[in-house]
Amino acid sequence: MAVPAQEPTHCDVAIVGAGAAGLATAIFVRRLNPGASVHLFDSAKAPGAKILVSGGSRCNVTNVSVSDADFWGGPRAIVRRVLRAFPVPDTVAFFRGIGVHLHEEADGKLFPDTNRARDVLAALLAELSKVGAVLHAADRVQAIERADHGPFRLTRTAGEVQANRVVLATGGQSLPKTGSDGFGFEMARRLGHTIVPTTPGLVPLLLENGAGEDLHRELTGVAQPVELFVWIENRVAVRLQGPLLWTHFGVSGPVALNASRHWLRAQLERRACRISVSFCPGESFDGVDARLTEMAASRPKASVQNALATIVPAAVASALARRLGIEPPTDLAHFPRDDRRRLVHALTGWPLAVAGSRGYDYAEVTAGGVPLTEITPSTLESRVCPGLFLVGEILDIDGRIGGFNFQWAWSSAQVAANALARRTGQ
Repeated sequence: MAVPAQEPTHCDVAIVGAGAAGLATAIFVRRLNPGASVHLFDSAKAPGAKILVSGGSRCNVTNVSVSDADFWGGPRAIVRRVLRAFPVPDTVAFFRGIGVHLHEEADGKLFPDTNRARDVLAALLAELSKVGAVLHAADRVQAIERADHGPFRLTRTAGEVQANRVVLATGGQSLPKTGSDGFGFEMARRLGHTIVPTTPGLVPLLLENGAGEDLHRELTGVAQPVELFVWIENRVAVRLQGPLLWTHFGVSGPVALNASRHWLRAQLERRACRISVSFCPGESFDGVDARLTEMAASRPKASVQNALATIVPAAVASALARRLGIEPPTDLAHFPRDDRRRLVHALTGWPLAVAGSRGYDYAEVTAGGVPLTEITPSTLESRVCPGLFLVGEILDIDGRIGGFNFQWAWSSAQVAANALARRTGQ
């Protein structure tokens, strides 16, 4: 969208960042108060790149069921309040109203019927134009200053503009090639906020190689349902179930992505952390042991490896048997009890030697950011800099995979927009 020929010198609301949260905030403000002058500034020539690449370029807009339990970071009471202000049915109705109909897929994920992220972005941009908000692309905000309690002064690529109120919707640091380079955190800091140290979130994990730690290399491309246990200070802090994908560098898939923030936060906090995987999600050691014992009674001549292949994918069965020194001819009838229990331990608690993550370039979200305790929950206005509002990923809140982070963007945008629409003109 082209920048108007006449550059603005003043506006009611300046929104920095034209991603999901920024676009939604602008639309909601103008819908609620058509008289408010709303301008969005984004450094990208074509804003909305993160929307385009999300959900495998299909854009997982939200989830059928969203609650504060689906998020990590700031206080859940604040998250709950924001989500309730604009719940999932409101999101579905909003997108239906701008021509994007959604359908449900596995795990409650809601995608556009066209399965094209570009249709979601196009609808948002069309609605932005329809309601009269102005988008300034390739126009980076370089600094935000304020004298006393007067208007904000934004220094940008195309010059300066004053704004009565400012919204930081810059995102975090994930997928920096889309424009999320973390500068929003610096602007927030300069305006008086503290920043919870950041780490990548929803990012594939790297596993160590060598010394028998190369299971992932052998199983590259294999996907299977598992349960991951994140151990912090020798206790299970988080249990997660879902699909795991073995890769040449380590592990990916929804369950690994969800686990990544916990491992990375523990490293940041210098807390002892390890991850183990159960190939029998939801089952206990005794339950799996009983299954193998029953197999031995009903199929004594079956090989241990074939029996194992009824529990896990054949490739995983073969790899585990080799690492445990179980010879292929061994049948269940001649499988010693101690060896069986050693196998059950491997099935229910295989250690993943995590060495790191693939970093912000591959992360879907940023953990950390502006503390929720520094904003007013009912408005998302800064407690330390009145007139400044913060929405979306810049805040210290990150959801699990499945459309939850987009729902946070829509909900936080609505909360801020309600306050901005009321105050504009006062």
